[in-house]
Amino acid sequence: MVQLLDNIHHYYGSRLILEAIHLGAEPGQIIGLMGPSGCGKTTLLNVMAGLLSPTAGTVHVTPMGTAYVFQEPRLFPWYTVVENIALGLKAQGISRQQRLQRAYQLAKTVGLAEAVSLYPPQLSGGMKQRVNLARAFAINPQLLLLDEPFSSLDIGTRQQLQQLVVTWVQQQQATAVLVTHDLTEASVMADHLMVLCQCPARIVYRWCNQRPPHQRDPAYIYQTLSELQTLPEIAASFNLTSVNVSTIRSVTL
Repeated sequence: MVQLLDNIHHYYGSRLILEAIHLGAEPGQIIGLMGPSGCGKTTLLNVMAGLLSPTAGTVHVTPMGTAYVFQEPRLFPWYTVVENIALGLKAQGISRQQRLQRAYQLAKTVGLAEAVSLYPPQLSGGMKQRVNLARAFAINPQLLLLDEPFSSLDIGTRQQLQQLVVTWVQQQQATAVLVTHDLTEASVMADHLMVLCQCPARIVYRWCNQRPPHQRDPAYIYQTLSELQTLPEIAASFNLTSVNVSTIRSVTL
């Protein structure tokens, strides 16, 4: 197992945000992070990305080997699709011809072969997020950080991009950490699920997916959702009471 975080604590001023966080995974696996809004999930990703230095503890990843995919694509509007994908390669000192060639290949991989010359204002939300993912894939990161990147997409596009990430992580034997509020998404994508409590964030529940991604059929996902929803830690993550826990099934399926 690759250790990512060891006993991480983080304060904002006098307020403790993260408490005793340990995180690790095998290469080729996705870790899902869930917890109440505002509990510190994005702060935890920022620590892993090197954007924040923890108050205490050890981060066992390097920013140079990390790619961060945000909920909003954050593309440069004056660059084309292929130029946006190639940006990270430019920072690595790769020649223009080589980085554009790789960017064209990745555009094809994410389903944008016919859109390489378009600019971000000409793209749909799903297309922009495909560019965002391809830009992250381009640098071959050891660690891929995903902060609810599919939450604003329609269900068809969301499923396509979820599968794209799962396949890429397995093929590259990278590690991904996915922040999500969607139990279905966690059940489909994550090999391990970590549930955080309200601030200060601590891991209060760990769940291991019993099936590899290609065997997570709808029947298995439905059964998994039914089991997870009965857990008090999951109910707390969604701010549910014992009376309305079942309502999440209709929201996520």
